[in-house]
Amino acid sequence: MTINRRHLFSLGAAGAVLAATGQPASADQGPDDEALVRSLPGFRSGYANVNGIRMHYVAGGRGRPLVLVPGWPQTWWEFRKIMPALAARYRVIAVDLRGQGGSDKPAGGYDKKTMARDIHELVRHLGYSTVDIAGHDIGAMVAFSFAVNHPDSTRTVTIMDVAHPDENLFKIPMLAPPGQPVNVWWFAFNQVRGLPEQLLAGRFRPLVDWLFDTLLVNPASVGDRDRAVYARAYSRPDAIRAGNAWYQAFYQDIEDQTAYRKVTAPMLGLAAEYNDTLAEVLPGKGTDVRLAKIAGSGHFLPEEQPDAVVKALTDFLG
Repeated sequence: MTINRRHLFSLGAAGAVLAATGQPASADQGPDDEALVRSLPGFRSGYANVNGIRMHYVAGGRGRPLVLVPGWPQTWWEFRKIMPALAARYRVIAVDLRGQGGSDKPAGGYDKKTMARDIHELVRHLGYSTVDIAGHDIGAMVAFSFAVNHPDSTRTVTIMDVAHPDENLFKIPMLAPPGQPVNVWWFAFNQVRGLPEQLLAGRFRPLVDWLFDTLLVNPASVGDRDRAVYARAYSRPDAIRAGNAWYQAFYQDIEDQTAYRKVTAPMLGLAAEYNDTLAEVLPGKGTDVRLAKIAGSGHFLPEEQPDAVVKALTDFLG
């Protein structure tokens, strides 16, 4: 399988492109959450005051509760293609993380342990004692932290394409080695304080387009309307700051994980076809670990291969 890899960006090149392209205009003006929720019959928005923040979520369906946790630079909307099918069997609750979409964007609390507590309090607020939880990207880090810090509330946990931060992050090279599909320059870019807001406020769409065009096998699987949704969600300075804070908290996340015991709930690692990271990392992080790959998909699994993700989840969850 080949990822669309037109460029291996350096930080300087990315900054130049983002500063020189896109103006504060229609590219960042996607539909709002209420319009999006209306397009998914049977789902409704909700808000809850949990762990000192107001948290947005979208829920629908009946059955055992399944919490879906999104990543960067997305919102709950990244699960739009799998939510209706899952709602036939589960009570689906797609959240906006602290700092994301319709949720509050406070000054702090972006370590994954605190963000997992946000979700734990939401789960209790909704009246559930135990849930299945599945996360993608940053959401996968939070889902792992939920499982390890709240084991009594975790029936199963699914980790999609990204593991919880550990010391391996310190080994990412500044220059991508020959043959590596892409240089994950945004891990470093998002560590910078203050500058991303100046570069991206009102013109986040070029970054959204670059990420999807580069990290999808089929860029058309995330269309113009969906990209506009994400650009709208991250175009304000406070949203950019909050999204970056998830990455800036990696130092705390790495320190926290050194004290973690193994996850005892059944854990599924679901990865893109080219991604061997979960197979290398997860078996040592849990007592009951299953691994699977999604063919024909880049990083954004639920959007590029939704049917395969639904099958993998339902086979795992039962």
